[in-house]
Amino acid sequence: MSELRFTEDHEWLRSEADGSVTVGITAFAQNALGDVVFVQLPELQNYDKGAEAATVESVKAASGVYMPLDGEVVAINPALEDSPELVNEEPLGEGWFFRFIPKGPAAVGQLLDQDAYDRLIKASAEA
Repeated sequence: MSELRFTEDHEWLRSEADGSVTVGITAFAQNALGDVVFVQLPELQNYDKGAEAATVESVKAASGVYMPLDGEVVAINPALEDSPELVNEEPLGEGWFFRFIPKGPAAVGQLLDQDAYDRLIKASAEA
């Protein structure tokens, strides 16, 4: 899955053929959260980078899912409304949260690649 990009907030991004970008949380993030019991998905609107777009609640805690770049949310994953456990079962697949059109598509490539994200996780585990 080397086509994925990552944020320091443990979101993954995948560029789609139509120019949109799919966003979810990483296996590391869902492991830290534990069993997901509720997901609040974003509105279909523009968000600024860093804005809380979605919320994921688990048996342990609630956590925000942040907009990785400036852009417009154009699709949400309705399956999460009835089956939030998909975030745990398939965090890099059917457990995606939303798709957005970035204001600057090239910015996706400036996010962390798999190696950089792996180093981030390793560093946080050692801290």
